[in-house]
Amino acid sequence: MGIKISGIGSYVPEKILTNFDLEKIVDTSDEWIRTRTGIEQRRVAADDQATSDLAYEAARKALEMAKLDASELDAIIVASISVDHIFPSTACILQQKIGAVKAFCFDLEAACSGLIYSTEVATSLLRANDKYNKILVLGAEKLTSEVNWEDRNTCVLFGDGAAAMILEKDASNECCILASDLGADGSYKDILQIPAGGSRLPASEKTIAEKQHYIQMEGRDVFKLAVNAMVNSCKKVMAETGITADQIKWLVPHQANYRILKAVAQRLRIPEDKVYMNVNRFGNTSAASIGLCLDEIARGNYANKGDYVLLTAFGGGLTWGSILLKW
Repeated sequence: MGIKISGIGSYVPEKILTNFDLEKIVDTSDEWIRTRTGIEQRRVAADDQATSDLAYEAARKALEMAKLDASELDAIIVASISVDHIFPSTACILQQKIGAVKAFCFDLEAACSGLIYSTEVATSLLRANDKYNKILVLGAEKLTSEVNWEDRNTCVLFGDGAAAMILEKDASNECCILASDLGADGSYKDILQIPAGGSRLPASEKTIAEKQHYIQMEGRDVFKLAVNAMVNSCKKVMAETGITADQIKWLVPHQANYRILKAVAQRLRIPEDKVYMNVNRFGNTSAASIGLCLDEIARGNYANKGDYVLLTAFGGGLTWGSILLKW
């Protein structure tokens, strides 16, 4: 049996936070943000919107495209670093919201690589077990609840959003996922993290006062490691399939910042006009970012059947991965 992506959906909150808005909050400027990141605006969820609420909207659109009822889903995997609660899982909360009564559910945490990781897990489940036929995979984040609005190096980067894909067994022998590669290196765990809130540093007056519940990042180290990891991962899946750079219709990297996207494309010798970017409109939405791009590609008819689409991501952990799709 083959595997296809039968539905894609995405959602971003209504509220737009521009660079000019940020100038009133923190010591920064539109020019400073744009020249260093390429970001012009990002979306911010309402106070009463949680990650599962964003995921619900994306899931609903993916189910509609796939012409499926939620009760037909066998599993739900939510990739997120901004879950509703430590437990229960955001996937279980989403299951109840959409009525996926027979699906088993769990969250997956691989930071910005989350959608790549969870797609690989879903694909493996579909290939390995006759019981599973339809799996909903999501990247969903409310990162604006996890940024320090006094830290201009991080608060300008992140936005909120969610994206969903339905992976489904296909009667044909064709598989839309031609190759994949995953990687991690825990020796760099401290350069991109939220230090407190887990069992190592439970919430306390001290951790709150020291703002250890917010994203912390060593930007220069992350840049170098991100480019190297994504380039090497992409090269692996291209070598495995024999697909060359000139055959790629779209390179869809995690939307971290423009400089990283440009550097990855240059080293892969993929022209910039074949790099799908929406980082200027949404900022870094972590696990949701690649899915937001794919939904725009699908709904805008920016790829044709048979086109090769190369996905790649890098995130805290450190984690990284790539997937080569045949559209």
